[in-house]
Amino acid sequence: MRMVQFPGSGDAFGSGGRFQTCIYVNAEHTRFLIDCGTSSLIAMKRFGVDPATIDLILISHLHGDHFGGIPFLIRETQITSARTAPLLIAGPKGIRERTVSAMEILFPGSSNAATSFALNFCELVEGRTNILNLLSVESYRAIHTAGTEAHSLRVECDGKTVSYSGDTEWNDNLIAVARFADIFICEGFSYEKQVRNHLTYQTLMKHRHRLSCKRLILTHLNADLIERMRDVEVECADGQMLTL
Repeated sequence: MRMVQFPGSGDAFGSGGRFQTCIYVNAEHTRFLIDCGTSSLIAMKRFGVDPATIDLILISHLHGDHFGGIPFLIRETQITSARTAPLLIAGPKGIRERTVSAMEILFPGSSNAATSFALNFCELVEGRTNILNLLSVESYRAIHTAGTEAHSLRVECDGKTVSYSGDTEWNDNLIAVARFADIFICEGFSYEKQVRNHLTYQTLMKHRHRLSCKRLILTHLNADLIERMRDVEVECADGQMLTL
């Protein structure tokens, strides 16, 4: 694995002027996104990521700030790019239906428009290793809003492991998700104020000794945490590139 980049690390409300969740991984033989929030197409172009080179998009759950950028990315490829390589979108139960619905709401007719590439969907099976585009992907149930089918993800590629909490309250599945991961990207929604279905920095630090990841990075930052970043003792995602 060559590089992990964070074009988007903000919450649903663009706190701190950050783009919504969008994690870009440039591996040796594939390039993929983990989550693709509504502002992700803008974020990728801001940080020099060519959307046409993305082979796979992994989605943690069906909230707009995590999958709402897919219709924009697909629409661009239909109209302005010369993409020919297939695009695979993998996520929780209902990923295809919800994506098609979002496309039709935002760009009527776009889900049936002719494309120069194959668009494929795959539902990640919880508790099973899913092999996708040379990636090994494991999906773990998260605690988040009903109807979003929220999961945490563990991705292995090129001998490296990138783990991601998605949006969730603390649960012991996160211990398995982070186990010996080279990088664990974890929600740090607020500093200490408990918000239902989300994880606070203070709660995460309470359990930090149970996480065996090599590197911990906070994402999905809201205004509360951003204002107190000087008090945070772990890294925070903010557009940077990491070499693994």
